[in-house]
Amino acid sequence: MLTRKQHELLTYIYHRLQDTGTSPSFDEMKDALGLKSKSGIHRLITGLEERGFIRRLAHRARALEVVKLPGAAIPSSGAGRARFAPSVIEGRFPAGGSGPAAAETVGLPLYGRIAAGTPIEALRDQSNVIEVPASLLGGGEHYALEVAGDSMVGVGILDGDTVIIQRCQAADNGAIVVALIDELEATLKRLRRKGNSVALEAANPAYETRIFGPDRVRVQGKLVGLLRKY
Repeated sequence: MLTRKQHELLTYIYHRLQDTGTSPSFDEMKDALGLKSKSGIHRLITGLEERGFIRRLAHRARALEVVKLPGAAIPSSGAGRARFAPSVIEGRFPAGGSGPAAAETVGLPLYGRIAAGTPIEALRDQSNVIEVPASLLGGGEHYALEVAGDSMVGVGILDGDTVIIQRCQAADNGAIVVALIDELEATLKRLRRKGNSVALEAANPAYETRIFGPDRVRVQGKLVGLLRKY
């Protein structure tokens, strides 16, 4: 099932391809859907691609192909350039609704950069907000941090990624957490406990596991999602 915005974007792209034979630009898609940033368009396109509705054509700028439509087949090339009929996707959404399922995105505070290599001072800038898919979030309070460094590449967390963190004060052994060290430095690492020791473990053999006493490390949240820009 697609979100309302995904339906709107798929309709717009298909209509544009039928009319002109070329894909719209990110700016044109942003304006057509009334979004404030192109990052929202990127997330929508990624969602449509993952669900098999569109395909990005390699080695061609702005090249998108609509593979299928909800409840309808794509007309063959001999069918001409008839205008897309929006009735294909009408009437699939309830008039009301509330909670995360009813919204495409949720605004989370983006606190700043967290080191996935050498720890940095914890940031608490509440002025920046990032829109994230509601499907990434469960219960409780969440925030976002930008990753700096390569110590977690072994679990697919790269420099420049944005991680979604569920705020908590405790996490299971082996969870990837935001750990505050000595109340001064924050880092993103895998948490390991053994006896009275707390280990912060990297996912890159170039970095050593750091071991602390339990009074030196405070869990500030656990990883629940990740966003990446291409």
